[in-house]
Amino acid sequence: MAFTLTFIKLFAYGLWLAAPLLISFILAVIALGLLVGKRESWSKFDSMYWAFITATTVGYGDIRPLQKLSRVVAVMIAFIGVIFTGMMVALAINAATVTFSQLHDLEKIKENVQQIK
Repeated sequence: MAFTLTFIKLFAYGLWLAAPLLISFILAVIALGLLVGKRESWSKFDSMYWAFITATTVGYGDIRPLQKLSRVVAVMIAFIGVIFTGMMVALAINAATVTFSQLHDLEKIKENVQQIK
């Protein structure tokens, strides 16, 4: 239980520190999605739905841009989404690594691994 609570605290702290950048990525996805939606004559809901499906690289294909500029913007949204996801994974890995090193003796773990081999 101590591991989980420490991890959550460190992950939340990492999110707090990265929040300005993460929020700017989300706002960029929203703005670009609305731009594409306006060019493609989609509703705001469909534009937002498409932008976040594209940013998460899920891409169902039920809504897709037809104009060249809209497709270029779709690539930009996907790239922003990959960076956003990478940052979230990096924050989680960092929190887990720091938590692990705080709560466990790494030398003892290395000795146990050597004994198993």
